[in-house]
Amino acid sequence: MQLILVGISLGSIYALIALGFVTIYRGTGVINLAQGSLLLLGAYVVALVAPDRGFVVGVAAGLVAAGAGAVVLERITAAARTDDHLALTILTIGVDVLLATELSRRIGASVLTMRDPWGDGTIGVLGSTVPEARLYATAVTGLVILGLFLLYRQTSFGLRMRASTEDSVTASLMGISLRRTRMASWIIGGSMACLAGVFLACFPNPGLDHTSGLIALNAIPAIIIGGLDSPVGAIVGGIVVGITQSVIDGNAEAFAFLGQGSAAVAPYVLMLVVLFVRPTGLFGSQELTRV
Repeated sequence: MQLILVGISLGSIYALIALGFVTIYRGTGVINLAQGSLLLLGAYVVALVAPDRGFVVGVAAGLVAAGAGAVVLERITAAARTDDHLALTILTIGVDVLLATELSRRIGASVLTMRDPWGDGTIGVLGSTVPEARLYATAVTGLVILGLFLLYRQTSFGLRMRASTEDSVTASLMGISLRRTRMASWIIGGSMACLAGVFLACFPNPGLDHTSGLIALNAIPAIIIGGLDSPVGAIVGGIVVGITQSVIDGNAEAFAFLGQGSAAVAPYVLMLVVLFVRPTGLFGSQELTRV
């Protein structure tokens, strides 16, 4: 139970990152492989601002920074003058390398703290002990999911975003600004990466270092397992990856035959198994061709 609860709380952070991937993909068709750099950028700004201005102001500044970085990425992909989504995805890799290199240079060997209000506090749940920060991460993930659902289903802006995702040509002919909807998708995705970065730097992790952005790679098995275009799949995939890592890491002796680092590799193995059974993921849309 201890490992499952910790896995769910960790998986909720992965779900935030995965939701960012899915939101950008659904809005633009681009897999933003610079999501880890946006995570690092937002969390880095939080760590800079929070000590002087407080945690809440720091998080707000981090969200703005990550959102601004996402807008820059959107403008770069738009300036590429190509509709080839594979080429645009590769372009985000180049941006990721540049941004991650600069942030790594600035952070150096330091380990930055978020100055979060939870510290190293823990809470007892069902007879198990869970870090307080991880419980807040789970709660925030739930609120973000609810907010996205209300945005997409209950607002005219959400209707325009869904229309542009389903059929961009028809949506454009109906007067919907594809540029605005795509930019909104990037901003939402970048903001989610920032939130995930904040919680990843909190206890039980020691803080933010120059390699923290690489944790976003753990969300890739999550979105493939759940389905690249499915928000529900991103959530389920994130939880599955979190539980898998937690259970294997907590039973290291039992899985010693797999070698060191098996907890980090296990989600990718699970991803391969799912791809063999269902190539579009558990909740991904299947393309039907009428003959």
